[in-house]
Amino acid sequence: MLLAWEATHTCRGLFHSQCTRMRSLRANVLWAQKNCSLGAMADSISSQLMERATRVMPGGVNSPVRAFKSVGGDPVFIQAARGAHLTGADGTRYIDYVGSWGPMIVGHAHPDVVAAVTRAAASGTSFGAPTEAEIDLAEVIIEAVPSIEMVRMVSSGTEAVMGALRAARGFTGRDLVVKFEGCYHGGADYLLVKAGSGAATLGEPDSAGIPAAIASTTLLLPFNDLHAVERLFSERGNEIAAVIVEPVVGNMGCVPPEPGYLWGLRRVSQQHGALLVFDEVMTGFRLAYGGAQARFGVTPDLTTLGKIVGGGLPVGAYGGRRDVMQCVSPVGPVYQAGTLSGNPLAVAAGLSTLSLLRAEGFYERLEAAGQRLAAGLERAASRAGCPLTIQRVGAMMTAYFRPEKVRNFEDASASDQEAFGRFHRGMLARGVYLPPSQYEAMFLSADHDDALIDHTIDAAAEVLASL
Repeated sequence: MLLAWEATHTCRGLFHSQCTRMRSLRANVLWAQKNCSLGAMADSISSQLMERATRVMPGGVNSPVRAFKSVGGDPVFIQAARGAHLTGADGTRYIDYVGSWGPMIVGHAHPDVVAAVTRAAASGTSFGAPTEAEIDLAEVIIEAVPSIEMVRMVSSGTEAVMGALRAARGFTGRDLVVKFEGCYHGGADYLLVKAGSGAATLGEPDSAGIPAAIASTTLLLPFNDLHAVERLFSERGNEIAAVIVEPVVGNMGCVPPEPGYLWGLRRVSQQHGALLVFDEVMTGFRLAYGGAQARFGVTPDLTTLGKIVGGGLPVGAYGGRRDVMQCVSPVGPVYQAGTLSGNPLAVAAGLSTLSLLRAEGFYERLEAAGQRLAAGLERAASRAGCPLTIQRVGAMMTAYFRPEKVRNFEDASASDQEAFGRFHRGMLARGVYLPPSQYEAMFLSADHDDALIDHTIDAAAEVLASL
């Protein structure tokens, strides 16, 4: 299978150096299968880099989940990426299902995106002043996303959420925000409360360093429980400024909303004069061109964006109803600013990426790829007698090591973390790079073709059989 896979991709015109890396991958796979352990790779280049990194960065990383703490072993240090592949520091190539945690929907280093960024950089990397390209990107976003009538660019998803919730509080004159267990909305103090993602992976659902008074402005509920939302609003509805939710959760793995759940949030928040905020940093432009709100037909008051909207460069945006957004400075009293907001490189990458998404059949092909992978993983698990539940919406999915469906954070927490760790290590040894956490979603790109997906399924079948 590996030889056939290599030959197929050689025929598709890979460069000689890439062929060399494929031979390296084949040798690495055979070695790993023989030794059945990654432990003997302790002297690898990535391990040496990790040793250096831990001396100068907390945990050796700049974001906790990258440290591989929940799956074991040392993280793979990456030197390059192209299409659906990553290249490790030792030259080994991996099929990538992280995609920089979502933004690389058109594939790594897409030539159109690289060219757009290169052109922009040649004119200057930052101005701290308005540009026409910012208007272009704002107009594209407004045309695409049903809820957005005005938009403000920022530099990260965390900033986008902070800006949106500050605007919601300023508009309503209320202080409280409702969030859901396992939903991650960035690093703002008042939102790191059972936040999923890296916090949950490390067994620290709440962060140290957050004053209790700040945390108390966030009200926490279980995801997919509309009755709990209704009860809370009946008691404290006149204090609640906003409800914020990932319309499809990606930070406790991929957890879709139950039928009617998003509509229920829309109805309850509207009845009580609170704003509904969709955090589409992950789902925006991934589940549909207009995001999850277009896919499910539910329009929030405010939306936060990131990842894809900047083509993989540091970026964020928040927007929504015109009357709410006109509360934002310099028009209104809600202050928010940023030196690199609307950065010309991020704007160029975003515009190029979003233009590629408008190609005929783009999302249909992504949907088909997601279906193929999910079905193959389910078959592999069934044949191996392994309790595995695949949850997917479009081109994002999670394989939970438990037999039952996952509806909320409590369900996700009941997954077999040890089994996932063994699965992750086995897949990595076979050249497949998965998110290093049971609580993170896998992402497919336009470059995940049938051959790569079938190779992934074959690798999973081997690993699951060994579990």
